[in-house]
Amino acid sequence: MLGMIPVIMAFLALVVIVVLFMLIMGRKKGGGSGGKRSRGKDAVIKDATKRLAQNPRDPAALSDLGDVYFQEEKWAEAMKNYDILMELPPGTPGLNEFEASFRYALSAMKLNLTDAAYKGFTTARSLKQDNFEVNYNLGLLEFQKKNYEKAIQLLSSAKSLDPDSAPALRYLGHAYFRVKKPKEAMTFIRKAIELAPDDKESLYTLAECYYEANQTEQALKIFDHLRADPVMGPEACLLSGTIRTGNHQYEGAIQDFEIGLKHQNIKPDTLVDLRYRLATAYLKQNDIGKALVLLNLIQNDTPDYKDVSSLIGKYRELNANKNLQIYTMAPQADFVALCRKIVMIYFPRAKVKITNISIQKSEWADILAEVDTPKWSDVIMFRFIRTPGGIGELVVRDFHSHLKEVKAGKGICITIGNFTEEAKRYTEARLIDLIEKDRLSAILNTVDAKAAMAVSPKKK
Repeated sequence: MLGMIPVIMAFLALVVIVVLFMLIMGRKKGGGSGGKRSRGKDAVIKDATKRLAQNPRDPAALSDLGDVYFQEEKWAEAMKNYDILMELPPGTPGLNEFEASFRYALSAMKLNLTDAAYKGFTTARSLKQDNFEVNYNLGLLEFQKKNYEKAIQLLSSAKSLDPDSAPALRYLGHAYFRVKKPKEAMTFIRKAIELAPDDKESLYTLAECYYEANQTEQALKIFDHLRADPVMGPEACLLSGTIRTGNHQYEGAIQDFEIGLKHQNIKPDTLVDLRYRLATAYLKQNDIGKALVLLNLIQNDTPDYKDVSSLIGKYRELNANKNLQIYTMAPQADFVALCRKIVMIYFPRAKVKITNISIQKSEWADILAEVDTPKWSDVIMFRFIRTPGGIGELVVRDFHSHLKEVKAGKGICITIGNFTEEAKRYTEARLIDLIEKDRLSAILNTVDAKAAMAVSPKKK
């Protein structure tokens, strides 16, 4: 037993030595791994640089150097090496033509050099047509260049290679929408949204697809959902309001446009369109004051925008003259009430009895009245025309025929616009007075005061 003690001691000493050796080597390995990698990279660069000094077109050296820079995301340096590789003749020993063109294109995309990227991906696709990344990126570049038909072909190939790629489905759907094929676009965009629910731009485009396909209810649901979005909100409000305006839902349209204008950082084109459409919606509701505020803002920023100048000229006058508003824009009952008031005060110091009123849709109102003045008595026919613009001979001829039917002694034809020369010549030898806008405006300015005087008791 005592003879075994030296053996045991020797064994334990050996174990300790082995453990210490392993610990030391482990520390060296762990602490020096970065240095090893660094020395490996540096060695590759040093070796490749040395070989390129002897042969600037050495494919292996260029590939090694390009790989180091590509892995480190030094895109400009990587692109430079792959550019030289792409210039080498096909079949050069050690040359991977597809990898060189593909990595050249990817590096160019990282540097936003789209023309160079297009060149690289085109070359790569000529070498290998069944690569998803090549088809997708080349399709994306065609989409950005607005070559939508080419984009559809390439993105369709990418989709067939990876049916669940949200980006490929997204741009494929958007490309179909750009070529006015909303039903095809819906199929791909819906699937893209399922895979990437936060893609608000695609959700907006899906609503546009519904709108183009005349499925306005579905479109409105999406636009209403997007109204509060800080990015897509203004455009969503613009289109939802436009849809509701087309459906004569002016209160809803006004709400849409007002929400849109509350957003920050609205694109200039969207801002002016929101203001214009809100102004026209206000006009439909006869809210001229609010409309003029918006129209003046548009004119200050974009003086030649659509018909803003003419609208301001027209509605500024209407805003200053309540009766002119009623004559032009008010409901039929208010319009007829104003016309009755004009008939009653048209002839000074006359007794007037209205015997008949007839309406021609929203175009005019005919009022027949018995008029008795200190000097004469007669039956007078008034025609009040609401439609703006030039009134031609046909309307005046119709009025003259009506005068003869009711045996009126004279006719008074009044318009918010003007009469054509033919209409004026027709009335030269007939008992018809033509009252145009300027004279009508003067009547409307005083009609309320004269009517009040006519009904007030006379002072003794």
